[in-house]
Amino acid sequence: MDGRIANMDETAKPAERMAELPEETREFLAQLREEDIATLKDGVRLVNAIRTVGTFMKWLIVGFLGFVVGVVMLGESVLKIIAWFRPPPV
Repeated sequence: MDGRIANMDETAKPAERMAELPEETREFLAQLREEDIATLKDGVRLVNAIRTVGTFMKWLIVGFLGFVVGVVMLGESVLKIIAWFRPPPV
């Protein structure tokens, strides 16, 4: 992130905050129409939703893999316990 943007005064009035932006950013924002602004807002919401779903899917996969490994370990332990009660091979 550009240091000039990160150091903006968030409590300043919008017009004063715009003056702190780089010239290229101000020119870009000045050329936006209402439809463009609505599209940008929708895009930000879409990206946030995708990130949320991505995080959920990541933890779902991690949880599923943990469950599978746990079931395998439990199965091996049960087989070892059953082997304790079998007669030794002759």
